[in-house]
Amino acid sequence: MIIGSHVSFKKDKQLVGSVEEALSYGSTTFMFYTGAPQNTNRQPIDNNLTEEAIELMRDKIDINNVIVHAPYIINLASSNDFAVDFLKQELKRVEQLKMTKLVLHPGSSVKLSREEGIKNIIDNLNKVGQSKVLILLETMAGKGTELGKNFLEIKEIIDGVNYPIGVCLDTCHINDAGYDLTNFDKILDLFDDIIGLDKLKCVHINDSKNLINTHKDRHENIGYGTIGFDNLIKIIYHDKLKGIPKILETPYVSKDDTSKEKLYPPYKFEIEMILNKKFNDNLINDIRNYYNDF
Repeated sequence: MIIGSHVSFKKDKQLVGSVEEALSYGSTTFMFYTGAPQNTNRQPIDNNLTEEAIELMRDKIDINNVIVHAPYIINLASSNDFAVDFLKQELKRVEQLKMTKLVLHPGSSVKLSREEGIKNIIDNLNKVGQSKVLILLETMAGKGTELGKNFLEIKEIIDGVNYPIGVCLDTCHINDAGYDLTNFDKILDLFDDIIGLDKLKCVHINDSKNLINTHKDRHENIGYGTIGFDNLIKIIYHDKLKGIPKILETPYVSKDDTSKEKLYPPYKFEIEMILNKKFNDNLINDIRNYYNDF
């Protein structure tokens, strides 16, 4: 099982800290941002720390299964050059970190039409050009003017780009976009017919706070949302998804029922549930008790 979660990438330890965090959760892969996803602040990559991290991963995590996520502020549906320039910089950072896959939100059309937004995404990806890093377009929930909210839009972008790109399937997003995850075989068949399963390189495993087709994009802890534990287990262990990294992006847990501050990562316990294929209905309290003991 190639499973892990989003982990931090901090200034002092960089990739070493990311690997240590991932291993502490019992992960066999992980995903990280090379800096804050909401802004352009970036620290120089320390190659010595990168080499140390790669050594830490040896025999535990295959570097080709590790995922980097592009920052949210990159909107390729826009007609300005900022997104192109910043994505080029991110791709260079990912290459320097020896990583091979970058998940990217396609973009939002904002005041443009859907057709104009998709044309801009295609044009801008062609301006970015091919690198050693494979870009993976993420399936989106369709919140606001998000593009990539269905397989046909993703396919349209892929067909317009003049170099190979892949896809990251997000379970919360496709639920919120209107795909019925109780019949995942049908979804995979549809994906294969429209895009091709050979393009699927990563799956974000998230439950959803929302009912199907609500286009809201609000992640929930595994088994605590509308998709449900059993459906997610069937997806995670699906024969057609063997060898594909699965990444948890579920919410942190507050220290108690009255606090709104999310402090505790759930991933160690969610990964245990997934590996045991058994739902823990005391998950939240177990997480709180574990971290409160520190």
